[in-house]
Amino acid sequence: MTSQRLRSFTNRSHPSLIRHKAETGTLVRGFILSILSLIALSAFPSALHAEEIELGSLYDGELTVRFEKPLERAAEEVAAIYPDIKAGLEKTLGWKLSFRPTVLLIRNGGTFRKMAGNRLFVAFAVPGRNLVVIDYSRMKTRPFTLEITLRHELSHLMLHYHIRNGLPRWIDEGVSQWVSGGIAEIIMDTKRSPLKDATLSGKFIPLNDLTRSFPAEKNALLLAYEESKSIMEYIDGKYGREAVIGILNRLREGATVQDALNETLGRPMEEVESEWHEELRRKTTWITFLSNNLYEILFFLAALITIAGFIRLLLRKRAYTDDEEEEEEC
Repeated sequence: MTSQRLRSFTNRSHPSLIRHKAETGTLVRGFILSILSLIALSAFPSALHAEEIELGSLYDGELTVRFEKPLERAAEEVAAIYPDIKAGLEKTLGWKLSFRPTVLLIRNGGTFRKMAGNRLFVAFAVPGRNLVVIDYSRMKTRPFTLEITLRHELSHLMLHYHIRNGLPRWIDEGVSQWVSGGIAEIIMDTKRSPLKDATLSGKFIPLNDLTRSFPAEKNALLLAYEESKSIMEYIDGKYGREAVIGILNRLREGATVQDALNETLGRPMEEVESEWHEELRRKTTWITFLSNNLYEILFFLAALITIAGFIRLLLRKRAYTDDEEEEEEC
């Protein structure tokens, strides 16, 4: 991992925010070490390489925003929307967001991808540091907005802050999508649904396999995110919002995921998972599959028609050539 030189700079004053002046050498070195260590501790193995990042700082009473120049206005937007996002998360989850998060805004998509280690991600959270890192260059890529993305990543921090041990990855991601309107931290492929394909084929990823980590391969990763979202929506729809919160509270108290589901829903995890699969099969038909893959099907049929037309043209050309040879022989 190559060290980077991170420089802070002073900005114009803002009536409700305090700007800290450029840090001196000791503070800058400390921040560099913090950034490098948090990247090393995160689930994303890659880090920045030989690139120089100039950072600004924005502080208020509840939040720290670090931003790559020239994202000062974006940093101000983060500070402005944070109180409402915090209040909404506290109301939804019933917990206090009692820590001070840091949001790091990255301007260059290439720089962010080196940090995240995956082109699919637009943001990620580092719970051990109460840090959210956002690729600002993709915040206007539908359906992502700064508000939705920040809400999603802050929910990760809240979950890990209150559930110190035994938080399954599928619950972590599923709840974070649940509180952010179904939006994940990756750009979902809207042309296909890996979950619908898995429903028709029966090739689901068992939730037990998504306890510690998600797969790295693209289609499997997309399926893991879709499954996490879908199972939480199923629990919410069948058992109610209180059931989702009840599971989280039991996990917070130290229960295993099996005990949390059994005590809250009255069913073991395997039975809940089986019922969820059955619900998906009931809703997913071959007509749904064909409609979701209509573009690919039409493209394939057009290709077949083109090939058939080409073969027919060759046959006609050969027949015409044979007729000419017969006339010459006569």
